[in-house]
Amino acid sequence: MIRPIALVAAAMFTVAAPVVAADTPEAAPEILPEVLPEVSPETELVITEAGEQLLDEFLYIARVLVIFADSPNDPRFVQQMEYLGERPEDLRERDVVVITDTDPAAKSPIREALRPRGFDLVLIGKDGQRYLRKPLPWSTREITRSIDKMPQRQQELRDMRAK
Repeated sequence: MIRPIALVAAAMFTVAAPVVAADTPEAAPEILPEVLPEVSPETELVITEAGEQLLDEFLYIARVLVIFADSPNDPRFVQQMEYLGERPEDLRERDVVVITDTDPAAKSPIREALRPRGFDLVLIGKDGQRYLRKPLPWSTREITRSIDKMPQRQQELRDMRAK
């Protein structure tokens, strides 16, 4: 059975670009091969379902944007996914992995750790710290501005300028 979130994500990205399986060498970054089920080839924005994943799997590798909803049909969830589809390259540039969880009954480890109520947007830094938690959708621009204020991102920018 195809999960509803897979249909929403697939529908969103098939218009912009075809979705490529992450096991193709040119599509997936080498650092997260076992955690990347869907990648857009043009932007390499990773969108995955929570499943049995743990937040520790991304520690010091990627920033995690977790989007919770009680249903994939929640208008806030749909709006958030549309926002992410507008400028996915900005998130990928900042090493963001998007994890969605629209099934409260599944009680995924990430849902157990973060304990959302209805729609919830949680941004977790590479250091594992929770930097942002919002009950409403945020545009990609707002999310990237929050990321750019993080200490580790500031260090990455300094390192890029020094090269």
